Amino acid sequence: MIDPKLLRGDLSDLQQQLATRGYELDMEFWQTIENERKSLQVKTEELQSRRNAGAKQVGALKKSGEDASELLAEMQSVSGEIKAAEDELRTLQERITQAALQIPNIPAADVPVGTSEDDNVEVRKWGTPRTFDFEIQDHTHIGETLGMLDFEAATKLTGSRFNVLKGQLAQLHRALIQFMLNTHTMKYGYLETYVPYIVNSDSLKGTGQLPKFEDDLFKLSNHTNNDEMDFYLIPTAEVPMTNLVRGERLDIKELPLKFTRIRHVSVVKLAHTVVILAA
Repeated sequence: MIDPKLLRGDLSDLQQQLATRGYELDMEFWQTIENERKSLQVKTEELQSRRNAGAKQVGALKKSGEDASELLAEMQSVSGEIKAAEDELRTLQERITQAALQIPNIPAADVPVGTSEDDNVEVRKWGTPRTFDFEIQDHTHIGETLGMLDFEAATKLTGSRFNVLKGQLAQLHRALIQFMLNTHTMKYGYLETYVPYIVNSDSLKGTGQLPKFEDDLFKLSNHTNNDEMDFYLIPTAEVPMTNLVRGERLDIKELPLKFTRIRHVSVVKLAHTVVILAA
C-alpha cells in the first residue's frame, strides 16, 4: 500500500508518478480527507489533554479536601466527547485505508515510461534466439495433440481455467519441480517451505491483491448457511510466502531471506527478502 506520508504531503509528485501507470489520483479527495483527518486528530488530542489536566485538578482538589463533584461531571462529559471523536477518527481512518488500498504501487524510478512494448528497454541479452524451419506451435496445441494435456477433463472435474496433465507430460512437470527445488535449496541456499493454499484477507492485502483484484479471486463460503468466510484460495505462492514475515521487524543481519516451495518456480524480490515461488 502507498506510504501514508506520501498521501499527507505534496501530492503533485505522487500524481505524476501514478499517471505513468495510467492511474489518475483524485487530488481533491485526498486533500479534503487529509484536512478532515488533521482537524479531527487535533480535536481528539485537545480533548485528551483537557481530560488529563482535569484529572490532575480533581486529584489536587480531593487532596486538599475540596469538593470536586462539578469538575468530575465536566470530565465525564469530556470523556464522552473523546469517545465520540475517537470513533469518528477511527471511521475516517478506515475510509482512508480502503481508499489507499485502491492505489497502485509507485513505479521504480529506473523503469522506463512507455505506451507499448516498443518502449521496453533491453537490459541484458544472453545467447542467440533459435530459429526454426517450421511453424512454431502453441504448447497447449502440442499437449492436446499428444493426448497429454486434457482441458476437457479438467472442465468436467472443476471448471474452466484448469487442466489435467497425463503420462510423460505429468512426469516432466514433476521432474521440473524436483529439479528446481533441488537447484534452489542445494545450490543457492533457499529454505524449502510448505505453506497453505488458503489465506485470509490480510495476506492478500499484504501482497496487493485486495481489494483491487477481488473479482479475480476465489473466495470461500460456508455452504451450510451461505456465510462468507475471510478465506481465499491463493492466486500464487507469492501470497503466503511473502506474508511469512508480514508484521515482523527483521534484523538486517537476517537478510536476505530466501524461500522456495513446491510447484511452478519463479522469483520475487521484496526489499531485501527474496522469495522463490512454487505456486
